[in-house]
Amino acid sequence: MKLICLETSAKTASAAIVTEGKVLGLTQITAGLTHSQTVLPALSSLLSGCSMSIADADGFAVSIGPGSFTGLRIGISAVKGMAQGSGKKCIGVSTLEALAYNFAGLSYTICPVMDARCGQVYTSLFWANGGAPKRLWEDMAIPIETLREKLSSVEGDVMLVGDGAELAFAALSADRSVLIAPPALRFQSAASVGMASLHHLETEELSDPGSLMPAYLRLPQAERELLAREAMVKAAAKAK
Repeated sequence: MKLICLETSAKTASAAIVTEGKVLGLTQITAGLTHSQTVLPALSSLLSGCSMSIADADGFAVSIGPGSFTGLRIGISAVKGMAQGSGKKCIGVSTLEALAYNFAGLSYTICPVMDARCGQVYTSLFWANGGAPKRLWEDMAIPIETLREKLSSVEGDVMLVGDGAELAFAALSADRSVLIAPPALRFQSAASVGMASLHHLETEELSDPGSLMPAYLRLPQAERELLAREAMVKAAAKAK
């Protein structure tokens, strides 16, 4: 099984080509440009370097969230387009689960953390014991203080990974034993998206591109602001 993989959920745009037990090629760009400017040219260069074309892939993989609303749409739309154009199928995996796969094969309790803004983080918890990470918590969007409370019952060191790792380390390190992943393993990677996808495909099948949907975990900011305004109008009406 040879997969073309994209990861566009945060600041890093990443493309990879993976097969069982191997990363055939990987490119990552954190240059401050939009993913629409970087990810497809990066993939084109990667395919050329691997002497491959889109038609040579058995399928496609992408992180489906949580993460940047715009970034997720770019990655998912690109994978849908490639899958539909080539007549192939695809798979989507949790951004947080893919982050845990940065430490696949090692032995850690892994806490992926992404900055969700507004005082919240996207997070989950996984345990790796020399193999594929096993999920302990579902993906969630919670205040950093709630993460502190949830981790208080976790024994031993916890490895923080993700673009919110520094934020979480600053908030948690005074209260419990936490480690922060080194920069080379800290951020989202299409290679880890691919490895997580290959693990899922041991028991699942690739899906039609139409079934690929983002998992935002919370409403977009525009919808949250609209609901807040509607609540204020209702409150004002009741006060009259």
